Amino acid sequence: MENKKKQGVLLVNLGTPDAATPAAVRRFLSEFLHDKRVVSLTRWLWCPILHGVILPIRSPKVAKLYQSVWMDQGSPLLVYSQRQVAKLQDKLQMPVALGMTYGNPSLKSGIEALMAQGVEEVIVLPLYPQYSGTTTAAVSDGLTKAFKQLPVIPGYRFIRDYYSHPGYVKALAESVRKHWRENGQGDHLVCSFHGIPKRLADQGDIYPQHCEQTTELLAQELGLSADKITMTYQSRFGREEWLKPYTDETLEELPKQGIKKLDIMAPAFSVDCLETLEEISDQCKETFIEAGGEAFSYIKCLNDNDEHIQMMAELVEMHR
Repeated sequence: MENKKKQGVLLVNLGTPDAATPAAVRRFLSEFLHDKRVVSLTRWLWCPILHGVILPIRSPKVAKLYQSVWMDQGSPLLVYSQRQVAKLQDKLQMPVALGMTYGNPSLKSGIEALMAQGVEEVIVLPLYPQYSGTTTAAVSDGLTKAFKQLPVIPGYRFIRDYYSHPGYVKALAESVRKHWRENGQGDHLVCSFHGIPKRLADQGDIYPQHCEQTTELLAQELGLSADKITMTYQSRFGREEWLKPYTDETLEELPKQGIKKLDIMAPAFSVDCLETLEEISDQCKETFIEAGGEAFSYIKCLNDNDEHIQMMAELVEMHR
């Protein structure tokens, strides 16, 4: 039976501070790091550390990093996400709104924006290709919390992952080929994924398997042999062991193996943000060059590329 309910799409990403200031960064980090999906330590232990040590020390430092990547229109993550919304809405000819798990625009405001346009059923697309409890499941938690504040909740369909979707893999491959055409091909390609604590994977999080499969499919699409591509994990935080191999340690070792010209990309990120524009493009470059590398080339995220928007449209159509 044909679905007569008016549908809309909610694109979801992690979120970003409202401004590149210590106060705004502190508000954002506080909300983010309070989530038990992100930090699962006992609250009586974690909260004093968070508010007494981490937020006062990290907020000014992180604010300076944000200032180095901030665009005229705002945070890169928000700017590119808004462009994705506009392009996807134009392509699908249906309402599309943006919601962030943390910060603004909130998940609740995104849902309300769709319902104000008469939407009765929301297709929720978290822009995390690889599932993790720290990201995708946090979106589901956030939706439940938002629904509690609404007098009427819409029907909704949740797109859990798309790590192996042909359109996603082809979009990644095309972004690499385009970069190679314009900048030349390096000796080696590193796929750097955002890390999670190893403990979470040991407890059953399927994130590492998804990352491995994405990398394998991308290698096949590009025709790269195993010795030409490496998968690593970045952005570890705290003292416990995270998923390995670590990106920074790998970049220190590659020049010793004769790899002097490196291409690096971040397939887990759907838009460029602090972790890609500052951590990978700047910090990782410095690490590689200091270790003896000669050329370091960062391949941008898919952002609002046409191939990326096409893939999103295909995902939405599959779930209508």
